[in-house]
Amino acid sequence: MRLGSLTAVVTLCWGFTAVADDTQLKVKVGDPFPNVPLEAVQIEKAGITGKKTLSIADLKGKTVVIFFYPKALTKGCTVESCGFRDIIGEFPKDVVVLGASADDRQLQQKFIDTHMLPYPLLCDTNLELIKQLGILSSPTGKTPKRVTFVIDKQGKIAKIYDKVNVNSHPKEVLAFVKSLS
Repeated sequence: MRLGSLTAVVTLCWGFTAVADDTQLKVKVGDPFPNVPLEAVQIEKAGITGKKTLSIADLKGKTVVIFFYPKALTKGCTVESCGFRDIIGEFPKDVVVLGASADDRQLQQKFIDTHMLPYPLLCDTNLELIKQLGILSSPTGKTPKRVTFVIDKQGKIAKIYDKVNVNSHPKEVLAFVKSLS
């Protein structure tokens, strides 16, 4: 009886560890990027009009750079976002750059206004895309890890950057995107 109880406990524990771990990357290069519509601030900068949400399906036929950052208006996130801002004109015309976090529309708009960001910011306030990608900062966290995805014109992941130096990362991404042309 004791062995049976131990087996039940071990099985129960394994059942808990088998639950989706939203802090571990769940996608790889070559996978389709999840098609999750998210509220976007200044969506028109992506060439989308008449909508309030944006998903990868809306951008099919374009290369997409989507960089996730933990929190708008914080030091590292500002450095990275302004780095993309400063070189946005160097990206090929068919590339869309998007920033994304779990921040709400109001904070994302303040981030855009404060730092004159020229691209849309996505608001994943329900952590839906963040969890599907497996980039939640911690099991109890409410922010994403700093990860960048480059998505090809067919909506598949071409590159994942999961180790990001906020100072050099935008130029690193630009070089990769230019190599795709």
